[in-house]
Amino acid sequence: MGFARTCSVALVGVEGVLVEVQADLEPGVAAFTLVGLPDKSLTESRDRVRAAVVNSGGEWPQKKLTVGLSPASVPKAGSGFDLAVACAVLGAAERIDPRVLAEIVMIGELGLDGRVRPVRGILPAVLAAADAGYEQVVVPESAAAEASLVPGVSVLGVRSLRQLVAVLTDEPVPEEAPDEQGRPDPLLAGLRVPGTGAATGMRGGGAQPDHDLADVVGQTSARTAVEVAAAGGHHLFLEGPPGAGKTMLAERLPTVLPPLTRQESLEVTAVHSVAGLLPPGKPLVEVAPYCAPHHSATMQSLVGGGPGVARPGAVSLAHRGVLFLDEAPEFHGQTLDALRQPLESGHVVIARSAGVVRYPARFLMVLAANPCPCGRFSQRDSLCDCPPSAIRRYQARLSGPLLDRVDLRVEADAVTRAQLTGRGARGESSAAVAARVRAARERASARLAGTPWGANSEVPGRELRSRFHAAGGAMDEAERSLERGVLTARGIDRVLRVAWTVADLAGHDRPDAGDVRLALQLRTGVPRGVPMALGVPT
Repeated sequence: MGFARTCSVALVGVEGVLVEVQADLEPGVAAFTLVGLPDKSLTESRDRVRAAVVNSGGEWPQKKLTVGLSPASVPKAGSGFDLAVACAVLGAAERIDPRVLAEIVMIGELGLDGRVRPVRGILPAVLAAADAGYEQVVVPESAAAEASLVPGVSVLGVRSLRQLVAVLTDEPVPEEAPDEQGRPDPLLAGLRVPGTGAATGMRGGGAQPDHDLADVVGQTSARTAVEVAAAGGHHLFLEGPPGAGKTMLAERLPTVLPPLTRQESLEVTAVHSVAGLLPPGKPLVEVAPYCAPHHSATMQSLVGGGPGVARPGAVSLAHRGVLFLDEAPEFHGQTLDALRQPLESGHVVIARSAGVVRYPARFLMVLAANPCPCGRFSQRDSLCDCPPSAIRRYQARLSGPLLDRVDLRVEADAVTRAQLTGRGARGESSAAVAARVRAARERASARLAGTPWGANSEVPGRELRSRFHAAGGAMDEAERSLERGVLTARGIDRVLRVAWTVADLAGHDRPDAGDVRLALQLRTGVPRGVPMALGVPT
């Protein structure tokens, strides 16, 4: 009788569970039994592993073979266990020393010819291995750069099963024939999920390099709101006629966001790795992602879901970045209302029959909408042909509870001929605004040092009221708005959050009455006689 064991990782959402892969050989009729709650793709690994071992020059044991995946109570899915199963079988057959395999975590899919193919979720899998105390990980060669992002782990990238067996048995490592130059790596085929990328409005690289805030004509109020949103992580609602520049402003918001920290980069990369969105050769996402799904998106595509174990949706793909919902009233009402919970908690929990997964979802949401179905409704003129009932129905598509979670609400004015054809000074560039945003974030980080929050929008209301007070009398006008019913209890907390962000941008130690009035104007969309242009602090 022969026995060997090694380890692999099962992913539940973006969290990994260490799985011990055990192989047992006994005399009897040749058979291959796989136990431990595998799914269909994992059950098929029996044929893949047998063919890979034989085509790699190994001898398949003609005995009763049982492979167990422990813990058996955790569902196993995917083809990432192939490499561990093959090595455990070879260890039970004494082709590899079983003692060598016991302390190694192996992740990878095997082709019928023995090549090791990459799988999605390498980064969270290696993070789980490191948390469990393992120091050696074997991954496909094309995914070695992604696995190497985890500190304290020795990563071995292999291209074929033959190479791995040679390394584990101290034999000369065979050379693998290189692929033809100019053709894409066949090992990466199928790694990216079909239908992802530009077709879904997803840009893992954040803003386009040619996007700049200076391209936006006019829109002083909206530009100020974008700056405040970037500095404090506040959600933004842009309302205005078609062609006013709402989409341009949203697309340029990532250009003024600060770069991701190392921890944030790992969080974003883990989600994109599970979703199959990491571009080849760029294993680490270092800039804020940008996701703009079409208004026909389903609830599952927005918050996550799908058959089997739920996959991350747009709210998770936009984690630490921007989620832009253009033509927001055209989204299905239930789909929009499903955003309420992740907007508050910063994560989304999806329960399905196959299991419960938790994905991070701390994003900056930007809503854009026309004021009416025809888009020409305004308080200043009467160009709109929509009846009042149609306007009310259109605006009611965005529910009150959802809008109550949006910190900033501004109106984008129609661009005039003078603004569009004028040759005067352009608006500030993204670089100038980004410098102020970065300075404001540093002030907020210094103030919030030692707390679990990193931005003003994350601070709970009770902490705002007990620890982070505005200047004396500064909140009087906001409190009167609460008494008149203009603001809710959640709304007054958000006004104070925005006031802190305005104070950080202006270089004030605490929000004063002017900062609170500007925050009220940005929160309610009602003019209060406060200049919307933020000055550069001296």
